[in-house]
Amino acid sequence: MINKPKIIVFSSGTKDGGGSGFENLVTQSRNNPDLNYEIVAVVSNHENGGVKERADKLGILFIYFEKPFTAERYAEIIKDSGAEWTALSGWLKLTKSLDPKTTFNIHPGKLPEFGGDGMYGIHVHEAVIKAGAPATAVTMHFVTDIYDDGPVFFALPVEVEEGDTAEILGKRVNEKEHECQPLITSMVVNEEIVWDGKDANTLEVPEGYEWM
Repeated sequence: MINKPKIIVFSSGTKDGGGSGFENLVTQSRNNPDLNYEIVAVVSNHENGGVKERADKLGILFIYFEKPFTAERYAEIIKDSGAEWTALSGWLKLTKSLDPKTTFNIHPGKLPEFGGDGMYGIHVHEAVIKAGAPATAVTMHFVTDIYDDGPVFFALPVEVEEGDTAEILGKRVNEKEHECQPLITSMVVNEEIVWDGKDANTLEVPEGYEWM
């Protein structure tokens, strides 16, 4: 039997929805034989929101993470889940003391231009349009204790089109996220993309890697 790296996903969602990225990671892992990982649990700071609804439907362990969001609680949740990797997918809280070598995030914008505290979801798309940027991006990066820090290992440009609103642009970015996130996630947890957790210059990606 092929060893499937175990991932815990942190996904805030909302009281009424969200969690589509988490669901996509699960369904793609079950249906695409080219992907090698298993989602063992999902965490949300909404006890009965959209993420829990999707987790229940998929048969994935749901964990409610209420404040305070301490380093000790992060460590406890991850240890108890048995996960080897931590994927942030729409997690809106600052992570603390997670292993930067095994923790990664997907961000709906180009970094570092459209990152940092408060830059998430619709706020990123509003900032991109306000800045008159010709393109935004789907960005994936390793995670430190600073918002949107850590080396970027994937950046897929998404053009801003004439007449775009934040909502229209956001929908297009979300579609691109769903296309690429499972594949890149599989590459990370199978250590085709690695770094030492300290020096961004140690980042290693496969030869012929052309997304950047």
